[in-house]
Amino acid sequence: MTVKLAIVYYSSYGTNHQMAEIAAEAAKAAGAEVRLLKAPETAPDAVVAGVDAWQAQKEKTADIPEATLEDMEWANAYLFSAGTRFGVMASQMRAFIDTLGGVWAKGGLANKPISAMTSAQNAHGGQESTLHSFYITAMHWGGFVVAPGYTDPVIFKVGGNPYGYSHTQGAEFTDDVKAAIGHQARRLVETAEKLSA
Repeated sequence: MTVKLAIVYYSSYGTNHQMAEIAAEAAKAAGAEVRLLKAPETAPDAVVAGVDAWQAQKEKTADIPEATLEDMEWANAYLFSAGTRFGVMASQMRAFIDTLGGVWAKGGLANKPISAMTSAQNAHGGQESTLHSFYITAMHWGGFVVAPGYTDPVIFKVGGNPYGYSHTQGAEFTDDVKAAIGHQARRLVETAEKLSA
């Protein structure tokens, strides 16, 4: 059975978008059918337009579809990526997740592997608690958390977060960073394959 992976991200300035694209490339190379999707923007247009980098990111990704309930039902694995806001996921991602009650209530999110990535402005900006917030949601759904753990030496090279890749805003996307994201995406695809067998 083909792994159908929904990669759902929210990105104000482009960091999580770039992470999601790296993950999508790795997942496709591992044999998954991938939908790269963004969580809908909930900030008013005037607010977004008032921040040049935010508006530029909105324009750059205008062709990427917004995640829907149908995408969530279609997928048999999920990878989420969103920035940290005060120690939890960005409100735009939370708002999207909060629309999934109907799918969840009929078991449409259960028994599927889930992994998550995040970013913050500094190295200790709440990344671990943000990843935990994704996984607590996954537990409510009856999903299976697939964290990278320490299953590849590259995890130690990029900060050592066993819960999911976390990026410091403005840091370079080095080969090690791409390898860590790729490893997490492949691990998720491999787990989904095993669960689907």
